Amino acid sequence: MQLASRLTRFNEPETLKMAKLARELREKGNDVVGLSLGEPDFDTPAHIKKAIIDAVNNNFSHYPPVAGYPELRKAICHKLKRDNNLNYLPEHTVVSTGAKQSIANIILATVEAGDEVIIPTPYWVSYSEVVRMAEATPVMVRTSLESGFKISPEQLEAAITDKTRLFMFSSPNNPTGSVYSKTELEGLAEVFRRHTGIWIMSDEIYEYINYVGQHESIAQFDDLKDRVIIVNGLSKGFAMTGYRLGYIACSDVALVKACEKIQGQITSGANAATQQGAVAALNESIEPSMEMQVEFKERKQLVLQMLSEIPGLKLSEPDGAFYVFPDVSSYFGKKVGDKLIANADDLAMYLLETAHVSTVTGGAFGEPNCIRISYAASRSDLQKGFGRIKEALANLK
Repeated sequence: MQLASRLTRFNEPETLKMAKLARELREKGNDVVGLSLGEPDFDTPAHIKKAIIDAVNNNFSHYPPVAGYPELRKAICHKLKRDNNLNYLPEHTVVSTGAKQSIANIILATVEAGDEVIIPTPYWVSYSEVVRMAEATPVMVRTSLESGFKISPEQLEAAITDKTRLFMFSSPNNPTGSVYSKTELEGLAEVFRRHTGIWIMSDEIYEYINYVGQHESIAQFDDLKDRVIIVNGLSKGFAMTGYRLGYIACSDVALVKACEKIQGQITSGANAATQQGAVAALNESIEPSMEMQVEFKERKQLVLQMLSEIPGLKLSEPDGAFYVFPDVSSYFGKKVGDKLIANADDLAMYLLETAHVSTVTGGAFGEPNCIRISYAASRSDLQKGFGRIKEALANLK
């Protein structure tokens, strides 16, 4: 039997692949430190769990509206006004089964075969692969460690063609932790003002994990707002990865209805009880999220200190999210025994198989000289993991 050719257009997410390999090593009795997945190690805040339990007890067990319960769509608008000073109406939102589904809805609603999608690298692994599923072409614009892994207006202008339909980026960024300032976003906005036919997808899932002050959204520029599609969700800022709840906001109602139409044929509405938890998350106190941010910032400082003790690494200090993304290219070409480290893929596998620490190759994110290391793990695991990394790298000659 023959499978569909579309399966050859995209790859398995490297983040999930490394987590799978780590699980297999653990099942064989190995002590593996998992620093590959972007999953907070905190429990969901108590008031959100209570709202979900109450929803179950109150029989929120029936099909919800495809775009989300009205009270949740109102809560999204409340959050956007409270935290971002952005004005949206409930009909400008769609609730999905995780931000990943939101992103897929956006891509399927805006591009088709032959279109181009600009993606600054490094980028979250699924951006390019869903674009390929949609038979469009991802146009990668490589940024650098020296630029803080942020695209410049000049780079953006040079990448635009008459086939460009969508621009996708995240701030804070996964995998680098880079955060765009208002001034930097204004520079990109000036380019988009000259090219009016391009949608702008702004992935803001790490909004609450920001170490440099107020989160800035490109949707704040009124003349671009109708073209900006905000993606956000509960997984990172509220420690709710398993509940699978994401959402979009866009003041172009036609785009919103298109995403709802696509979702209606694939999954329908997101989990009913989770939606009630989301109402509590977005309407009530975000103090637990801010407490997580403080802990992540302290872990970041611990990780930076441990990285500084490892020779040969280059790093742009992250301003958000919970990853470090060091340039490890000084280890390429080195060996231990007959094991040659030719690239970041080899290095990530070497750390997993030899040091029993799971990381992710930077090649998965479009930057072949780096690896991504998550510090969404306990301090004891971080100390153990980085100790093993230091020792394993010292053995390469």
